[in-house]
Amino acid sequence: MPLPLDDPSAWAWSGVPRPRFVGGNDVRLLQGGDELFPRMVEAIDAARHEVWLATYIFHSDDAARAVAAALSAAAGRGVEVHVVVDGFGSLQTMATLREWLLPGGVRLEVFRPLDRWWAWLQPGQLRRLHQKLCVVDADIAYVGGINLIDDRHDLHHGWGDAPRLDYAVELRGPIARQVRDTARAMWARAHLGHFWGEELRALARSSAPVEQTVQLLRQLRARPQPVPGDDGGEPVRAAFVVRDNLRQRRAIERSYVEAIRGARERVDIAVPYFYPGQTFRRALRRAAARGVRVRLLLQGKIDYRIAALAARALYDELRAHGVRIYEYTPAFLHAKVAVVDDDWATVGSSNIDPLSLLLNLEANVVVRDPLFARALADRLDSAIEASHEVKTQPAGRGWRSWLHRGFVAWCAGVYLRLAGIGGRY
Repeated sequence: MPLPLDDPSAWAWSGVPRPRFVGGNDVRLLQGGDELFPRMVEAIDAARHEVWLATYIFHSDDAARAVAAALSAAAGRGVEVHVVVDGFGSLQTMATLREWLLPGGVRLEVFRPLDRWWAWLQPGQLRRLHQKLCVVDADIAYVGGINLIDDRHDLHHGWGDAPRLDYAVELRGPIARQVRDTARAMWARAHLGHFWGEELRALARSSAPVEQTVQLLRQLRARPQPVPGDDGGEPVRAAFVVRDNLRQRRAIERSYVEAIRGARERVDIAVPYFYPGQTFRRALRRAAARGVRVRLLLQGKIDYRIAALAARALYDELRAHGVRIYEYTPAFLHAKVAVVDDDWATVGSSNIDPLSLLLNLEANVVVRDPLFARALADRLDSAIEASHEVKTQPAGRGWRSWLHRGFVAWCAGVYLRLAGIGGRY
């Protein structure tokens, strides 16, 4: 079994606040928008007080329009509806979103907007809101890797027959409040960025500027608040893990690494963009060396050739140490999930590459439950059976492999320096 994330020794090396596991949750695995969107719309239709939604892509196809209609209808009957979208991911549909949402009373914000030409020149624009969150009344939440776009619609390749492989989870119970705190903070950060001057002037004119400033900072931190009555008990124990650019810069990466370090039987990871740092790769190699079955499910149907080049630069290194690599070819792979042994699983928005692990705002749920882990493992087994295993003879540590990895690492380092992050990767 992997080392529990709530064991203090698991986080002694991390230097960041550890995820806080809470019990008493109901967690349901959802595959693709075909399963997610109807349940999300049903929850929004039943909302009584508030809805918070954060997403990277909010498109304009029928699937996204159904969610937008539910949001507008909720706002029309008096529910407080807040939506934040990423300025790059939703750039193409921004005008449509405003047309759909604003007349109905939805409070729409844009994270790092690109509505001015000089905005593209700011280094901070490389850091994007990549989370996919929806919370209704702090009672039910949806977290995963699924954008608001039809499963068969790819922004770069058009429409296809097969839905891309992607997952989300439906959460009921105390953990939903943690998701709500983060979704609210993402909206507040975007709002503050949009109305920075107005906010500062309002604080200066306030009768209690210090108290108002403290309140605003609390909204921006997205630190999970205590859950009344939470005893950490059963049924399902889960942790909401956020990667941000404040206090939890490596939280998701370290949750993976500690689980892999403690693995005894299996490590299955499905992710489209894979280029982890040395610590992550070392954990995978050592797990395989001690007899753990380590399988990576990566994309075989390529959407971004540079990302595929980066992942394949690591194939020889990992396969030479016993890691098995599969490429998913039936459709585009967009899932960001993993299963370790028989009771640890994660579903979320984070890839395993420099953008997700060091730049973007990401969110994953870690679940400690045998039934949920089994459900996700079964889905991954089916996907792996439909995939192609990489069987070519590993080149090992030959000079060509070394040059390939060195070139990709150099490109990643340049990108990170442009984003304001130093150090080796």
